[in-house]
Amino acid sequence: MPAKGKHRRPKSLRLTRTIAVAGTGGAALALPLMGATGAHAATPAAAVAQHTHKSATVAPAAAKAGASKTYAVKAGDYLAKIADDQHVSGGWKKIYSDNRSAIGSDPSLIHPGLKLSLGAKAAAPQASAPAKPSAAKPAAAKPAAAKADTASTATKTAAVANGSGYTLPVDGATIGTNYKVAGSMWSSGYHTGTDFVVPTGTTIKSIAAGTVVSAGWGGAYGNQVVIQHADGRYSQYAHMSSLSVSAGQTVTEGQQIGLSGATGNVTGPHLHFEIRTTPDYGSDIDPVAYLRSHGVAVG
Repeated sequence: MPAKGKHRRPKSLRLTRTIAVAGTGGAALALPLMGATGAHAATPAAAVAQHTHKSATVAPAAAKAGASKTYAVKAGDYLAKIADDQHVSGGWKKIYSDNRSAIGSDPSLIHPGLKLSLGAKAAAPQASAPAKPSAAKPAAAKPAAAKADTASTATKTAAVANGSGYTLPVDGATIGTNYKVAGSMWSSGYHTGTDFVVPTGTTIKSIAAGTVVSAGWGGAYGNQVVIQHADGRYSQYAHMSSLSVSAGQTVTEGQQIGLSGATGNVTGPHLHFEIRTTPDYGSDIDPVAYLRSHGVAVG
């Protein structure tokens, strides 16, 4: 019997060492160690059991955090509407941030059938935080990224106060779809203006002094305003949620003419802005180039 006991003890010791080392990489080898009886295995088993308990706690958390809802875009949807209907914390900006690679550079250009993930990326940092101490770093990086985005936005839409008599049609916006971008969704075969991405309710301003030629419903353009300026050019502002001017009214540079929205044929709130040689569709010219020629910095 003593010989047999001496024979089993080294085995238990070797098994303990193996499990103790393997325990640092995962809890899968806990069962063989627990199966090895004897007081000699009690302390390592407790250590592995403790590690197993921690792993079991992290796994459900990761599963819960990783759970996300997939939403298929329907006709008439836009990101703000989806965020409200699906109760997405962070609103349309959160949806756009999590699905930017699928949506593209313009959050207003979503199409029916597009699959959007709701909530996955918001939960991801929570899953990694308990398992890795370094997971705290992404949390610290987010405010810096937010500051960078804010600075970028301010730079992109800053108007130069040079007394030229012209200004941007909207403040605090980024450019979405640029002028002349080709696409079958536009009847002309290309984008006839420049889109400024802003949430509904943002103040829309006349870029210069002029006379309101039309103000009202414009079909696919939704609520729109067209203004004639002193140089004979016309500026158009579309998809507005409300109008503050009427036809025949004179306006000054920077005067509010309405609020941004998502009326007409759109997939999300933004300002569609055009410069035309006549008040009618089809006479468009590059709006960004026009603003720059009048001393306004855009993008």
